Amino acid sequence: DPTIGFEIKKTRPCVIISPNEMNQYIKTVIIAPMTTAKRNYPTRVNLTFKGKEAQVVLDQIRTIDKSRLINKLGKLPEEIGNQVVDTLVEMFSRD
Repeated sequence: DPTIGFEIKKTRPCVIISPNEMNQYIKTVIIAPMTTAKRNYPTRVNLTFKGKEAQVVLDQIRTIDKSRLINKLGKLPEEIGNQVVDTLVEMFSRD
């Protein structure tokens, strides 16, 4: 685990945020980890995952090798997926 400082540590669920069109051609994916340690940050998206309140941590996005992905745990509901995209657009807007 090559994390340091305040980077999220340990193996955890994540959301793949890179587009499928990209994922099918390269050996890495862009992910956002998930956590049950909720924080009131504008870069977090709330959801319920496996019966627990959790957050998608968009302030900790990173690129990983696909070999780090262990198994698929599910698919985000469309509403949550839209919130993730909207938050990313807000984070990277130039306003």
